[in-house]
Order: sequence, then C-alpha cells, then structure tokens
Amino acid sequence: MEEEGEVYPLYLPSLPLFLLQPILNHIVEFVRRKNPDIFMRLGPSANKIFLINPTDLPFFLILKPNHLRPSLRAYNNKTIIDHDVYISAKFITLLKLIDAQTDSDALFFNRDIKILGDSEAMVALRNALDDLDDSLAQNLIDSFGLLSAPAGKFINFLTGKPRSKN
Repeated sequence: MEEEGEVYPLYLPSLPLFLLQPILNHIVEFVRRKNPDIFMRLGPSANKIFLINPTDLPFFLILKPNHLRPSLRAYNNKTIIDHDVYISAKFITLLKLIDAQTDSDALFFNRDIKILGDSEAMVALRNALDDLDDSLAQNLIDSFGLLSAPAGKFINFLTGKPRSKN
C-alpha cells in the first residue's frame, strides 16, 4: 500500500492496530447512530468494500458500509484485501473530504486524491457524505465525551494543525 517516496511519521509505526480498533468501532457506531440513514443512502453500494489508504499513515482502512452491520477496520499496509473501491490521499485530505470541506472533483483532477474501482460506489459514498448537515469530524471528536479534548489534540497532531494554548 505504501506509495513510492512516502515517509510515515515516526510516532505511528509502533502503534499496534488492535489498539486502534476500538476507536474505529466507536466511529462507525457513532455515525450509524447519529446518521442512521447514511448507509441506506448508498443503495446497492452499501455492500461494496472501500479501501481507504491514508498515504502518510502506516496502515489502511477497510470500510464495509452495510446498513445492518457497518464496519471500519485497520490493516497493516503489507496486507492484501480484495476491495471494490480504492481511495488514497494524505490523512488531512481524506478528513477534509469526509467533512465536505473541500471539492472532491478538484482533489481528483489535481491528483491530491487517487480513486480507483467502482466509480458508482464512490459517487454514492460522496453523495451520502455531502448530505450530512454538520461537521462529521467535529461530531466524532465530541462523541468521545471526557476524551474529546485529547481526541481533538490527537487529530490536530496528525493533521499538523497547531495545538491550542489551553
């Protein structure tokens, strides 16, 4: 999965992926509860497998958006997984894309994001995300309750945003 010339941040290669899985489970369950129809909006594409590759992280994600049992799992970049859609970009770009903070067509044509595979499924996912009324990323951070401040700082750390002085 690693793209040529890409260097991963030094602070993540030692992160055991099993520690990440409860966070990913929380994310997919939160999205399912907060926006119950998001996976239904995908129609037949809800049964597709989306490989999401943040090129600046040492793992990739597999999203199975089935409306009955959606899942999001992390895998080591050396793992080979069959998939229907491949989405690849830097983590911050993917985060902005999920939150509709940027034009996905511009990202694609500027080659900031790489999309391969079932284009109908990708368009269905993009449309479902675009239909969300508020910030998915901020809602996710807030969903961690007492841990929302550290979660926000961790996301800021990953995305290179400056830390708050608080």
